[in-house]
Amino acid sequence: MAEPKYWCITSGKGGVGKTCLAVNLAFALALQGRRVLLVDGDLGLANVDVLLGLEVRTTVRDILDLGADPDATLITVHPLLSVLPASSGVPEMANLGPDDQGLLQETVRAMATPFHYVILDTAAGLGPAVLWFNAIADLSLVVATPDPTALTDAYALIKVLAQSRQGNHFGIVLNCVQDEEEASQIFHTLNRATERFLGLRLNYLGAVPLDPAVKKAVRDQAPFLNSAPQSRAAQAVINLTDRLKELDLDRLESIKADDQGMKLQSLR
Repeated sequence: MAEPKYWCITSGKGGVGKTCLAVNLAFALALQGRRVLLVDGDLGLANVDVLLGLEVRTTVRDILDLGADPDATLITVHPLLSVLPASSGVPEMANLGPDDQGLLQETVRAMATPFHYVILDTAAGLGPAVLWFNAIADLSLVVATPDPTALTDAYALIKVLAQSRQGNHFGIVLNCVQDEEEASQIFHTLNRATERFLGLRLNYLGAVPLDPAVKKAVRDQAPFLNSAPQSRAAQAVINLTDRLKELDLDRLESIKADDQGMKLQSLR
């Protein structure tokens, strides 16, 4: 089986719907027949379990501090979707040292073996755990809303990620927009800023519209992809999922082309 793809869902500012997007993106993949591991990467202020109404017995903290069995820590929420929960109200978990980071990475990679995708839902901001999760991901999705503070913080996060990683392995997802026209305008504004000041052209991955189905699903502690599959938000997440899978195929074809070129050169 091929190595799983790691997608990191991240944001500069809290309250932009990042975790809700991560949960529904994971469900979208599972409903399409992919095996998915959803990791709550907000290690000290967990939210995935709250959005799904899960009863959590052991967490990432128990794995690192007490040697708990990682596989026994997983919670199955769909036949093809498992959640690795984090702890809540434990601020020191947001500042793991190198040894704990190494152990967590080793643990997650071992647990990820049977899965097609690993969704990493980070905390908001620029903390060490946020940067570390983004560093191990194949692709980072930076989530922002039309709120000026969310866009400013998204720019700051993009700047740090661009400076700390090789190449452009992240894209923009806009949440809570009125329509695609508003999303396009916001993206172009952000893209102009990154091109001018960072010399970086962003990848626009898609947008999720304002939708009452989202608020209702959050209150009901259920993915809106399940409770309102025909809603505008659900259809937008499905489109985003398809776009992300296309990016994986494009990247695979690019790698194959590079490998073929190297083989041809070696024969000359």
